[in-house]
Amino acid sequence: MRDFAISENPRVQAQLDRLGALSLPQGRIGLEVIHALLDRLGNPQAALPPVFHVAGTNGKGSTCAYLRAMLEAQGLTVHAATKPHLVRYNERLRIAGKLVDDELLADLLQEVLDLGADLAPSFFEVTTAATFLAFHRVPADVCVIEVGLGGRFDATNVLDGQAACGIATLGIDHEAFLLAPEEGVPTVPLCRIAFEKAGIARPGVPLVTQAYPADVTRTVIEHAMRVGAKTALRDLDWFAEVGDTIRYRDRQGELTLPLPTLAGTHQADNAALAVAMLRHQSQVTVSPEAMAAGIRAARWPARLQLLGEGPLTALAPGRKVWLDGGHNVDAGLAIARHFAGTAPFHLITGMLSSKDPAAIVAPLRGKLLSLSVVPAPGHEAHAPKDFAAHSDLPVRPFADVSAALAALPPEGDVLIAGSLYLAGEVLRLNAEFPD
Repeated sequence: MRDFAISENPRVQAQLDRLGALSLPQGRIGLEVIHALLDRLGNPQAALPPVFHVAGTNGKGSTCAYLRAMLEAQGLTVHAATKPHLVRYNERLRIAGKLVDDELLADLLQEVLDLGADLAPSFFEVTTAATFLAFHRVPADVCVIEVGLGGRFDATNVLDGQAACGIATLGIDHEAFLLAPEEGVPTVPLCRIAFEKAGIARPGVPLVTQAYPADVTRTVIEHAMRVGAKTALRDLDWFAEVGDTIRYRDRQGELTLPLPTLAGTHQADNAALAVAMLRHQSQVTVSPEAMAAGIRAARWPARLQLLGEGPLTALAPGRKVWLDGGHNVDAGLAIARHFAGTAPFHLITGMLSSKDPAAIVAPLRGKLLSLSVVPAPGHEAHAPKDFAAHSDLPVRPFADVSAALAALPPEGDVLIAGSLYLAGEVLRLNAEFPD
């Protein structure tokens, strides 16, 4: 699957072209290559500032955004690595608070690609090695690092001694990889997902989680016990009640925190996980006041984002246009909860062929004025007929999101959802570039 962007900088583009030629060799699963690559670079991951390492199916990126905002509100300098990028590859590396500039990015990628050419590394291994190299060379107080896919075999899973590890909401996604048959692993699908995510746990490091069904929680606890991690589980070790505020409590006491600015009731849960991660570690001090300020300040694009004025939204004047990159069932349910009390709206969707076409459409049944289907840019996508069985509306195909917007009836707001690749294209077309 292509997962790289284009750049206006020719030096960056040359390295992106090299990255685009890489893929995960068929049948190769493991951390041997990333370890070998990092060893050639002097193992920069072993000498980083305190690290907050976050896995999960949904909400891990938002949790990282809250962590970064809270740490910065404390006056700390923060490196952050998140994924995927939406418009520019630079979004993956935030160095000392700012997106990596083109010249440094080109230098980092070239160094890693040249040094590891004979190892045949993957796109993700090169990206991770370049990230750790940058975070080691540029001074900062703390790092926030998002896991890519799973946890146990993710390229970021070479860290030790983190300040805290976190696991956000769990759901079924990336089944071909995360549910691949293997001996000695849980057979219940959600338990297997939990087992993979908990693979980032380390001896003595707090492993902070959301609340899960009992068998899933047991899977996390059993893995943590095997490696010697210290669990901090929601509804067992920490608690958060969401209403007009977030009422948080743990053994240290109680906090009353504001609701996030980010849309969606689930964002309060993501913010609470970030608070719990900070409260259950001892390497960095963050005050309750900084936590509150960070919750208010956090931004995370393409997650129930209300688009501003731009070339794309000008095609739908007088109405709100929302954007969400959600593409699995849990994301669809979160979107449905957000729009539960609103008037019916139009949905424009495009979804990778590897995803369930019902994930976003089915939870919104009865809430839609129209359903338009567009391609997922640069990727194999579901055809309009794949959505028909999951909706009580006619499915209208369009060549792109601009055409779909322009053809909408005059009344009703709009949601564009179903793919982060589609979300990136929407942000590009509307000139809203993540910074």
